[in-house]
Amino acid sequence: MALPAAAQLPQPPEVAAKAYLLMDVTSGQVLAARDPDQPVEPASLTKLMTAYLVFDALKANKITLTQTMPVSERAWKMPGSRMFIDPKMQVPVEDLIKGMIVQSGNDAVVALAEGVGGSVERFVEMMNAQAKALGLKSTGYKNPEGLTEAGHTTTARDLATLSARLMHDFPEYVPYYAIQRYRYPGTPAANDTNRNLLLFRDPSVDGLKTGHTDAAGYCLVATARRPVASLGAGPEGQRRLLSVVLGASSENVRAAESQKLLNWGYTAYEAVRLFPAGKPVVTPRVWKGKAAEVKLGKPEGIVVSVPTGEGSRLKTEVARPDPLIAPLVRGQALGSLRVSMASGAAVTEVPLEVLETVEESGVFGRAWDALRLWIQ
Repeated sequence: MALPAAAQLPQPPEVAAKAYLLMDVTSGQVLAARDPDQPVEPASLTKLMTAYLVFDALKANKITLTQTMPVSERAWKMPGSRMFIDPKMQVPVEDLIKGMIVQSGNDAVVALAEGVGGSVERFVEMMNAQAKALGLKSTGYKNPEGLTEAGHTTTARDLATLSARLMHDFPEYVPYYAIQRYRYPGTPAANDTNRNLLLFRDPSVDGLKTGHTDAAGYCLVATARRPVASLGAGPEGQRRLLSVVLGASSENVRAAESQKLLNWGYTAYEAVRLFPAGKPVVTPRVWKGKAAEVKLGKPEGIVVSVPTGEGSRLKTEVARPDPLIAPLVRGQALGSLRVSMASGAAVTEVPLEVLETVEESGVFGRAWDALRLWIQ
């Protein structure tokens, strides 16, 4: 996806961090970034991938929220952040998830990794396979909790991609990231507060994860969802932004810089809905098919982010192969929608897909269209 020429872009604020990235999740566009592909230590942001695999196991009914998992000696002895579980306990999966997210418990992570993967080592293999499947090109995992280890690295861009996919693929579990306070019965009462300070400062923030080691500095992936009148009412009228701030100097700085980025994104850029869910962008001619036309678009509709004030002057252009020959299958990638501002500066390029399958016609229909194509 492309961004407008630099001269056309709102200038992002100064961000006191080693690297950062701001993504509009609703449009899929990156609004601002600095060193987004620089390798960094993810610290406890590693737990976003751990959670992805746990949520995937839940979705596949391999585990349930109510089933209990044992706490191994390895889990119990984990250094760093903990939810303070021990080998005498059998802990429900849902509590382990809360301990991993709210308290960033390394003991909870190991218990989950062993329960889902059979062993920590096998779970790490699953993490790396999933990273490859999600297209995280610069991420390598050595453990499921994020403690410093050679080769355990990621980037701001990969973290944004992972976070966006986690929210898209498992929306039913996203509310765990908004929990402000939690502790497992019998564990220290003082250990109950989510380290994401923005959950207590901004009611639109509903996640996601903090991280800190001496090598990584203070890190935060934060996401907010705010209503936007131009997008309509209800859930479709919510615009979600995601900030990744890496290597800040303190817990307060990472929160303040993340808040600064989110607020800037909501004011400097506006969201424009070009096509509602299910509406085709274009319906071109199809040859050798049972239908004469095919609908191309995006099932969820198309929203773009543009500098504030530019929304009413956008230009669009469809690029696609020609001729189109059946069969064409629903979900098949086919062409793209190029969006630009009045000045001609590119905004983004949105991949299009087939919205309804067009089956191949019978032998006579195919022969007739073949003749017509030849004549053309």
